Amino acid sequence: MSIDTAKGILGDATIAELEAGLRGTVVRPDDAGYDQARAVWNGAHDKHPALVVRCAGTADVIRAVEFARSQDLLVAVRGGAHSIAGFSTCDDGIVIDLSQMKGAVVDPERRRVVAQAGMTWGDLDHETQAFGLAVTGGLISTTGISGFTLGGGVGWLLRRHGLTSDNLTAAQVVTADGRVVRADAHEHSELFWALRGGGGNFGVVTSLEYQLYPVGPQVLAGLIVYPREQAEQVIKGWRELTGSMPDDLTTVVNLTTAPPLPFLPEEVHGTRVVVVLGMYAGDPAAGEAAVGPLRTLGTPIADLMGPITYTAMQSLLDPLWTAGAHNYFTSAFIEPSEAALDAVLRRHLTTPTPSSELHLHQLGGAFARVPAEATAFSQRDASVLCNVVARSPDATDFDAHVAWARATREEIARHGHGAMYVNFTGDAAEDKVRASYPGAVHERLVRVKDTYDPTNLFRLNQNIRPSTAA
Repeated sequence: MSIDTAKGILGDATIAELEAGLRGTVVRPDDAGYDQARAVWNGAHDKHPALVVRCAGTADVIRAVEFARSQDLLVAVRGGAHSIAGFSTCDDGIVIDLSQMKGAVVDPERRRVVAQAGMTWGDLDHETQAFGLAVTGGLISTTGISGFTLGGGVGWLLRRHGLTSDNLTAAQVVTADGRVVRADAHEHSELFWALRGGGGNFGVVTSLEYQLYPVGPQVLAGLIVYPREQAEQVIKGWRELTGSMPDDLTTVVNLTTAPPLPFLPEEVHGTRVVVVLGMYAGDPAAGEAAVGPLRTLGTPIADLMGPITYTAMQSLLDPLWTAGAHNYFTSAFIEPSEAALDAVLRRHLTTPTPSSELHLHQLGGAFARVPAEATAFSQRDASVLCNVVARSPDATDFDAHVAWARATREEIARHGHGAMYVNFTGDAAEDKVRASYPGAVHERLVRVKDTYDPTNLFRLNQNIRPSTAA
């Protein structure tokens, strides 16, 4: 978008009036820092907003929401800016950027933390681990806490303590009409239900309160790398082990390509491999009996499973997931039947780039014990979440890579529930929404949307359209 176009939409005086009411800053298209301010982690989305409002606190968010509504602007809300589906940026609209809002208050006695919505998991883990506490967090430490939580939140503590959203105890929300409400089990309880899995449909969440648990500082965790020729025995052996794993252990199988890392022999660099990752959330000394069988699924190329700090495990994969690459995710909740795992193995052989992968996230445990109706995240009976990742360093042939991911998802999903996970969904479409929120869950979400955002101001998400727009 050109500078003149932005001025034509809003006008200098209008923008100056907005800026005068902020403690934070406004970044315009003609400002020196505009390209940096508009960038998101996922290089597949190259948008040019009319304005980026970098909020310093809740008052700035209120002002930005009121301004967007008065000017009839498209609204994108940004926390950590990973933006798999591109929701945290837009063309010609306003980006409400929360990334400067990084305060946190930990109450170690109550085992609670109140965290501002601009924090990443690296930020929050730093604060809570000072007290030996944690809540289920992202597998990449640069992931923002807010979008991750609102979509569910799958991480290394999932089987021991549930989804991140299961441990959300309250949230402060700026609604479409500029009100500030507290949503918890007693106040705005329907909104609270919807926030736990329903995404960013209902307002701008400015702070989140979580239940914390004793975790770390040292855990038993890491990864074991197996060669592709052992993939079938590894993946099917892993399936058999999951039936008896303790809840303290959460595992992921990653079918990928070996990167040129120093702990891997040079001869396997660039070859397809199977990586078994896991974390034992209990006493590391007691965890060896649980993780030991993972070492015997085949003949490992490398075994990096052992004592590690919780924060190190939380950031272990960060070097492989730096900003700027093109990313597309899609997902399916599946049962790991012979047919499903054969489909996964078959599609692994067709990955279009070295960084394109298939992840099998083990579910169950505390995740499965939450009643399906308790939160907007209702897929509690699935055993495995399959995440299909198309990733490449630039736009070259990216459309073809996306087509591979979609075809892979469709083949694997035939052996599952048909449902999808909103945080691993790279498309914004009605069928994707219905695949994430089945039947009565969707109907209930629409009722909440009607109450808090009847004009669909917040529509850059896996959108729950209000009934007036249905």
